[in-house]
Amino acid sequence: MSDKKVSIPESLYERIESRSEGTGFESVSEYVTFVLREVIEDEEEEEEEEEEFSEEDEEKVKERLKALGYMD
Repeated sequence: MSDKKVSIPESLYERIESRSEGTGFESVSEYVTFVLREVIEDEEEEEEEEEEFSEEDEEKVKERLKALGYMD
């Protein structure tokens, strides 16, 4: 896996640098990588949860389709 560079404003870099002090991360880059992975994983989990229907939701949809005449 090759590393890619991303530019951020210096003021943001300084805020991240300050925030990452004392966290055990060896660099701002390591800290930013960790935070971005966490954000992406959380968003992916939310997307998966949104796609799943509960049994109750599924029954409601079936009842609605029956009421509209689409299902017997």
